[in-house]
Amino acid sequence: MIEEQERPKGLMDWLKESVTVKLAFISVLVLVLLIPSSLVENLINERAARQEDMMKDVSDKWSGSQLIQGPVLIIPYKKQVKYIDTANRETSKDAIENLYILPDNLHIKAVLVTQILHRGIFDVAVYNTRVEVSGNFTKADLNALSLSPDQLFPDKARIMFSISDLKGLKTNPVVKVANQTPAAEPAFNDDAVFDNGLQAAVNLSGLTNGEVPFNYTLDLKGSEELNFLHLGKTTDVAASGDWSTPSFGGRYLPDERKVDKNGFSAKWHMLYYNRPFPQQWTGDNTQLKNQKKNEVATFGLKLRLPVDQYQKTTRTSKYSLLIIMLTFISLFLTELIRKQRIHVFNYVLIGASMIIYYSLLLSFSEQIGFNAAYVVASVATIGLIGTFIWSLLKNKTAALLFALILAVFYTFIFVIIQLEDLALLVGSIALFMIIGALMYFSRKINWDRN
Repeated sequence: MIEEQERPKGLMDWLKESVTVKLAFISVLVLVLLIPSSLVENLINERAARQEDMMKDVSDKWSGSQLIQGPVLIIPYKKQVKYIDTANRETSKDAIENLYILPDNLHIKAVLVTQILHRGIFDVAVYNTRVEVSGNFTKADLNALSLSPDQLFPDKARIMFSISDLKGLKTNPVVKVANQTPAAEPAFNDDAVFDNGLQAAVNLSGLTNGEVPFNYTLDLKGSEELNFLHLGKTTDVAASGDWSTPSFGGRYLPDERKVDKNGFSAKWHMLYYNRPFPQQWTGDNTQLKNQKKNEVATFGLKLRLPVDQYQKTTRTSKYSLLIIMLTFISLFLTELIRKQRIHVFNYVLIGASMIIYYSLLLSFSEQIGFNAAYVVASVATIGLIGTFIWSLLKNKTAALLFALILAVFYTFIFVIIQLEDLALLVGSIALFMIIGALMYFSRKINWDRN
């Protein structure tokens, strides 16, 4: 009976003092902390989505991102269409279709004047710009299209162009085509080649050499992005502005670019060999509405905000498991080396404080920026855990040493976040050094004593 009464006591002592049991508990705790860590990531994503909603709301009220498309020269022509009449006889009639011609030379110049609009704690980059479009169309190759000149109606020709958000137009476009100044009007007709299109009627019957020069100016506003569609046989675009952190994207990067604190300038020069559209075609008015083709032929710039705190906070939170694991291992080794037990509940509290760290980082970054928020959240968390360790171990030196270890960990993560391109290299080297340090400090521990 005495042995049976003493056996539970021995088992409890073993559970309390066993290194293996403690390690198992720490491993389980690290896995459990993945749950609140994922909730924090969901919170970051929710705030980022909220930012996107606010940006869309401001863009809707100001004007959305703009895509400059066109122009296209459209010339109606007649053709014979065969059909079966009511008497079941084959006959023919005249039908009207359109000949579509893209510019031979297309020159676009855009100058952006930017500003930042605020909606609560969120910022949206918007701009005003004056886009000058000029170039020329050349005579169509009618033989390649099996057409004759007498089929055309040049007096009913028109040019059509488009921007993605007509709400951004601040004045009526001034259009000049073949020494004529036709008025631009919305294109609601069924044969429109663009959505949100504008068109201007022009009489080409008096032209002798077949060349049609054009130019027009778009005085408009937009937000975040300004893009262009490569439609010319030769397309030249020059864009400049006072934004110091542009991002150039799309199918083509600038041939020349200059970016400094005062703004940017960029130039593109493209030939039609990489363009997914024919130079001329008939009948089909959906050629320029094909989304995949448009994506291939679209290029431009984005007004990138200097700091995206949500992206950086998300990247930081992805290292939460690594930081928690390294912290617990360091605390466990401190416990073994100093031969002072730390209760498992204290591990839970330290883990909780390290999860709340990311909530602090997120909330402060929305107010003061990511870098300052990282310092505030890190100092607060390191100070809290360091003070807690001091109260547990009653040893100032050990607490300061542990705080220093945490500071190294958080500094290590901050450096990785800033480096981007070298993050993998630096992270791998640092982790290798950390593993080496853990091997060094753990080599004299008797893991089998319990």
